[in-house]
Amino acid sequence: MVLIAHSTERVPIRLTDERWHHICRRHPELEGQEKKVLETVESPEMILQGDYGEKLAVRFYRTTPLTSKYLVVAYKELSQTDGFVVTAYFSRRIADWREVLWKR
Repeated sequence: MVLIAHSTERVPIRLTDERWHHICRRHPELEGQEKKVLETVESPEMILQGDYGEKLAVRFYRTTPLTSKYLVVAYKELSQTDGFVVTAYFSRRIADWREVLWKR
């Protein structure tokens, strides 16, 4: 399985089987939430700067397997034509100390 979402910069971002299994192993509450992960990359509320050159797409969801949460998807844009999802997780709040790269 390779699913593709396009970032706000129109870069195709891959979600591979390997990355998806990694995400679900570390964050089992995300199992079955592939659509929300891709939607967060394509239509985030904001994008924050990560610690290692990755971008963090953030979107709030009222309905999740937990409670109302932000979904954070870390991804890397390797070039104008390629990128990949690093990880994803639900969070209660946004890290307000991170640099905001883009906001809706």
